[in-house]
Amino acid sequence: MLDANIPTADRNRVGALAGLSLAILLSSLGTSIANVALPTLAQHFAAPFPHVQWVVLAYLLASTVLIAGIGRLGDLFGRRRLLLAGLAVFSAASLLAGLSPSLPFLIVVRAIQGAGAAAMMALAMAFVSETVPKERIGSTMGLLGTMSAVGTALGPSLGGLLISAFGWPSIFLVAVPFGIVAFGLVWHFLPADRKAATAARFDLVGATLLAISLAAYALAMTAGGGRIGLVNAALVATAIIGAILFVVRQSRTVFPLIRPAAFRRPGFPASLAANILVATVIMVTLVVGPFYLSRTLGLGPAEVGFVLAIGPVVSVLTGMLAGRLVDRFGAAPMVAAGLATMAAGAAGLPVLSALFGLPGYIAAIVVLTPGYQLFQAANNAAVMTGIAADERGVISGLLNLSRNLGLITGASLMGAIFAAATGTRDLAGADPAAVAFGMQVTFTVAAALLIVALGLSLRRFRRAPA
Repeated sequence: MLDANIPTADRNRVGALAGLSLAILLSSLGTSIANVALPTLAQHFAAPFPHVQWVVLAYLLASTVLIAGIGRLGDLFGRRRLLLAGLAVFSAASLLAGLSPSLPFLIVVRAIQGAGAAAMMALAMAFVSETVPKERIGSTMGLLGTMSAVGTALGPSLGGLLISAFGWPSIFLVAVPFGIVAFGLVWHFLPADRKAATAARFDLVGATLLAISLAAYALAMTAGGGRIGLVNAALVATAIIGAILFVVRQSRTVFPLIRPAAFRRPGFPASLAANILVATVIMVTLVVGPFYLSRTLGLGPAEVGFVLAIGPVVSVLTGMLAGRLVDRFGAAPMVAAGLATMAAGAAGLPVLSALFGLPGYIAAIVVLTPGYQLFQAANNAAVMTGIAADERGVISGLLNLSRNLGLITGASLMGAIFAAATGTRDLAGADPAAVAFGMQVTFTVAAALLIVALGLSLRRFRRAPA
């Protein structure tokens, strides 16, 4: 319970931020916590790995495909109402996932859970502008960025601990009580929805075209286990055609899902592109790191989990500081500073690891993670500041959509680069030296991506300083 001596306005703000932070944490945790359970699920359900992999893909696909549309629905029909619905759906699906009698049932409820997560991701950030004063937006974005980073990075280590102690259902059931708490906080502390100022309608055709494009892209990135074939090419073509039709639809309809003018805002396209590149790099640390730590450095599962937990700990320690830096110095220069720090960490990771082993790896992560926190807080603040009330949901949805696209690309494309550089598809049994070389190549590419993102941000800073 919150202290009754705290003024009502401050108590409501604290309660609202607690609910929004928990929503972001749960949705991000749901993205990564199931990965570690895939071998256990394959054994439990006696299913091949490509089938079990859909436990992860179903969640990621559903949240990616629906997030922008749900954000727009929130703008039209009430963000609080849809956020509560998302939390209820997420919690119920988490319970059903933990009780799943079969693999097909688990995959279906994971897709439903992903739909709930889409509402949580798209709408939680949209409430920031009406929850805190303008001068504290950076700090609040730092807090939410911390929750997102912690949820994504903590998933593998927390999932491993839960499975070893309580079995695979626990990784889904653990979200239920926290989902209920988040529902109660949002219900009690967030302001009631206001009646829409306009009689705008939801663009169902546009939402369908966008969903088809996103689903085709996501499937193209995940089909074939990292191998490129005709199926991938057909899916990419479908994504491109769908995207073109979506853009045409948005330029001609009276009530677009995404107003074309949004992309003419100074720096907005660059912010989305940088968000995709940064999320790609963060996923690389989760995909490549465990193989390097176990195969090259010879760490056991518990030790790997401990090292992977360093990133979330650093995120907690630096997230609020990053937000305060944004409030003090402005969003645009802090975006550039965050990206430069990340690039230094990514470039230094293979070098420091080769020179100093595990201490060098940890040192690079300790540099890279605060840079990510600073970028997240600054980029989110830059995008969400000054947005009209009737567009906050869809813009927040686009910001989270760009992050999801980066996570998908990092897990697939960068994973394929790592496998190609290692020289084998059997990464679990790869030669330690080959894994080390694969890690060096992959993080060199990651550093190059961050330099591209830095170039985009510097160009944005020159055009529209914050």
